[in-house]
Amino acid sequence: METYRLHELRAAELRHRAEQDRLVREALRARREARRAARHSGRQETGGPVSTDRRRFAHAT
Repeated sequence: METYRLHELRAAELRHRAEQDRLVREALRARREARRAARHSGRQETGGPVSTDRRRFAHAT
C-alpha cells in the first residue's frame, strides 16, 4: 500500500510540473506573438536598443 501512495504522490508531482511547463510555454508564446504584433503594427516595442548607430564607441583592443 505504501508503494501505491508513493506512486500517487509522484504522479501528482509530475502532473503539477507538466502544468507549470505548459503555462510557461503559453506565456512565452503569447509574449512572442505580442512582440511580432507590435513590430508589424509599426509601433516600436519597449526595452529595445535606444540607438542603432554602432560606430559611436571605439572597439576594445
